[in-house]
Amino acid sequence: MLNFNPGPSILPAEALEEIRRNFMSFGGMSILEISHRSKEFENVLEDAKALFVELAVIPKNYHILFLQGGASLQFAMVPMNLMEKCADYSLTGYWSKKALKEAKLFGEANIPFSSENSAFSRTPKPAEISLSQKSSYLHITSNNTIYGTQYREFPETGDIPLVADMSSDILSRKIDVSKFGLIYAGAQKNLGPAGTTVVIIRDDLLKREYRKLPTMLKYSIHAESNSLYNTPPVFAVYAMSYVLKWIKKSGGIDAIEKINREKADTLYKTIDSSNLYCGTAEKSSRSSMNVTFRLKNTALENRFLDEAKKAEMAGLKGHREIGGIRASIYNAFPLDGVKKLAEFMKEFERKI
Repeated sequence: MLNFNPGPSILPAEALEEIRRNFMSFGGMSILEISHRSKEFENVLEDAKALFVELAVIPKNYHILFLQGGASLQFAMVPMNLMEKCADYSLTGYWSKKALKEAKLFGEANIPFSSENSAFSRTPKPAEISLSQKSSYLHITSNNTIYGTQYREFPETGDIPLVADMSSDILSRKIDVSKFGLIYAGAQKNLGPAGTTVVIIRDDLLKREYRKLPTMLKYSIHAESNSLYNTPPVFAVYAMSYVLKWIKKSGGIDAIEKINREKADTLYKTIDSSNLYCGTAEKSSRSSMNVTFRLKNTALENRFLDEAKKAEMAGLKGHREIGGIRASIYNAFPLDGVKKLAEFMKEFERKI
């Protein structure tokens, strides 16, 4: 079965096999049984952090945190910790709207760019974003899973920190981490199973304290305790370490980015050369992770999905908010699987 699910989503088969093989390799116990304070888990945690630093080329003045609550909790933690009086939110889709909603609870949340009037069909060019004078940060969603758009260039923000929700494209392409003050990502698309959220935060932002917060909601506390203030998601971090090893073994981010681009290009060429399919994102903003499209005769979409399922292709139904078709082709999704979908699309059109 080809797994096009948007998240939780496909994991590398090699990583899954390694997880299974080593599941009980903790002094006669499984990874699910050991103490999070044990030397064994400390090694797992440090291994995952070291791999992240190596693969993403993370500068020394950043902390890596493994938290819980998904990106949804980060929608609140970011303004709780980083917003003094106001912040800017680039509005490019469903998840950025959710982040904006939470930010409004803690101060003035301005919108320097919105593509809502064009059905979130694009991301902004850097010059289109004009930041508020006293903004504490600019928040962006780097890849929009529902609408199939992705930032190709990131805004230049000067002294104002750039904060990014990279849940659906982290480690899928090379980025300059030093351009960001904070990056967060739910694991369940490119990093591992659901259960942990990675936060990469610059050291100076840990010192911000604009309001009294519960201890568990302070980035500084999690940094000081090496993500061990409370019991962390032990298995999720363990599984992530194997996914990171797989990325390294596959040639690192450069190799992953190259094949991701080939996968996306294969589907976009199929869409653009068709009389039946039409993409929903502007070409300059197309995502390499989530390829979204409609059938020009929308009445045929359910038939398309039914036949795709019979052909052992799962998870192609678009998000409930907008419908249509969505092929999520994250890092672990094989190129051969993308080619099979492209051939299926051509054959479906031929038969219509």
